[in-house]
Amino acid sequence: MTFTKSIEWLALVIGNSHLHWGYFKNGFLHSCWDTHYYNKPINNLILPSEVLLANIPNTLPLIVASVVPEQTAMWREYSNVNIIEISDIPINNLYFNMGIDRALAVFGAGITYSFPCLVIDAGTALTFTGVDQHSTFIGGAILPGLKLQFDSLSNKIQTLPNVDFPKRLPCQWSGNTMEAIKSGIIYTIVSGIKTFIDNWLISYPRSHIILTGGDSIILYNYFIETDSNNFRKLKVDRNLIFWGIKSI
Repeated sequence: MTFTKSIEWLALVIGNSHLHWGYFKNGFLHSCWDTHYYNKPINNLILPSEVLLANIPNTLPLIVASVVPEQTAMWREYSNVNIIEISDIPINNLYFNMGIDRALAVFGAGITYSFPCLVIDAGTALTFTGVDQHSTFIGGAILPGLKLQFDSLSNKIQTLPNVDFPKRLPCQWSGNTMEAIKSGIIYTIVSGIKTFIDNWLISYPRSHIILTGGDSIILYNYFIETDSNNFRKLKVDRNLIFWGIKSI
């Protein structure tokens, strides 16, 4: 596919729960923001002003990466759009139905920080994606994200309260139900991530490890309260997908 060489353009990442927008000008990411899904008909000549920040032109070229086919089909109606496919991403060994968000994020990480790299994406889902020094996809894992794990207990068990995840590590041994939920989920996630990082670094000890996604900063704050040396290797970059799109 051929992408525009315009000095101004928009990136749209259609995630599992939100639209993630990036505004590029002269090669720089000037603004990024999130909106809810837009479910009205798309004009083929102009973008809906409801999803754009003020003063951003609504006729700019639009580059879309999507994990939601129904939303992808809607934005195809805009005449000045390019849709990124998995085959556009220069990472070896990607499987055909891999999430485009995972592939773009790890490509953006490798271009920005160098390969090999491990990307931990803390979004609606919590994903691990590893690529070696030859830009070859090694593998990864997927599990429910922080919010999904907290919501699932109150949704499925009526006697349990809906709990927001804390900004700091909770007490591991808790004396009431709400704190016990926080402890159980947070410490299990942190321990699980540590296992993946430790295992990855056995094979790729010089690898970069980058945390991205909407809950990345909260998770990072949990990690720095631990005494694990490997957690000190973590970087946080919430714009990896945009770096991947820009690099393509």
